[in-house]
Amino acid sequence: MQLADVGAASRVYPEIYTGVPLEMKKSVFVGHVARVESANDVQRVLDTLMLDKKIAQATHNILAYRIRLDNGSISQDNDDDGESAAGKRLGHLLQLLDAENIIVVVTRWYGGTHLGPDRFKLINSAARQALEAGGFLNNSIGKK
Repeated sequence: MQLADVGAASRVYPEIYTGVPLEMKKSVFVGHVARVESANDVQRVLDTLMLDKKIAQATHNILAYRIRLDNGSISQDNDDDGESAAGKRLGHLLQLLDAENIIVVVTRWYGGTHLGPDRFKLINSAARQALEAGGFLNNSIGKK
């Protein structure tokens, strides 16, 4: 999905890969991933996803990203978006995969039934599925 900003038609937005929906007890989880190289790219991905009204109105948009900086250090952050501890767990997944220059957003639509710890399995599964759909698990993620 390449989108141009109305104010800057020459700006190219990162391509976003979306996984298949996972459902449990009427809650739906969908992962989205994109290659990012800066905090501006992270914001562009989030802005692009929020253009979809269904995603913007979801109960939670949980995210984590890791970016290798020019000095060799890693910039990383996460956001639970109200789903307690979920962003940190997504960030941990990216660390375990040694992922670099990537953002993962998992969108959750709450189905009315609390899932307890099973929700974390679904969040990680949605993230992994989107990473696979985008081809980010085939090779070293940071090298693609």
